[in-house]
Amino acid sequence: MAEDRPTRVLVFTRTTGYRHESIPAGVDAVRALAAEDGLAADHTEDAGRFCPDDLASYRTVVWLSASGDVLDADQRRAFGDWLAAGGTFAGVHGASTAERSWPDYETIVGARFTHHPEIQTAEIHVEDADHPSTASLPTLWRHTDEWYDFEDNPRGRVHVLLTVDENTYDGGRMGTDHPLAWTTTYGSGRGWYTALGHSSEHYTDPTFLAHLRGGLRSLWR
Repeated sequence: MAEDRPTRVLVFTRTTGYRHESIPAGVDAVRALAAEDGLAADHTEDAGRFCPDDLASYRTVVWLSASGDVLDADQRRAFGDWLAAGGTFAGVHGASTAERSWPDYETIVGARFTHHPEIQTAEIHVEDADHPSTASLPTLWRHTDEWYDFEDNPRGRVHVLLTVDENTYDGGRMGTDHPLAWTTTYGSGRGWYTALGHSSEHYTDPTFLAHLRGGLRSLWR
């Protein structure tokens, strides 16, 4: 990794909406994954950290199931400027439920959550097996999670990595093309989002951790 880049990661978990019980497990997992690559991860729910001086200390900002409106106008501007100038953003699971009153956040995260049916097992298809977050996954991955629907299909404005087959579970509303994980761009910044990761046990599951590790490494390496 380039030595002139920051060696810290910020994990942001502030919630003003639904709060996932898996957040502590997710924070522990991101800290461990960062340590594997010689990085330190700071955890915060303080939106005041979204200021130019603080953001300059970080290589990647991870929104780990943050929900609701969590930043004020100045904090949004600082985060958007930092990302557009070449920062990197990771959104995990509930991150797509955040910042509904900030139009630019949809570009940052890729799509906005609308609904999910009950937790159940479904089949995930790898669409791009060359990305670090999918390279070690089975081509057809049977996984149990909370299957997010979105306001619209983000394909065309994001690069889709994973899709879920709605024929393999009940309650999906996206149709035959249902993206689950993708990459984004925002100015010169890069992003990665996965809708997976609802439950605490996901953050000790080797297959999910391979997905998360690859997504994060694609940003901070």
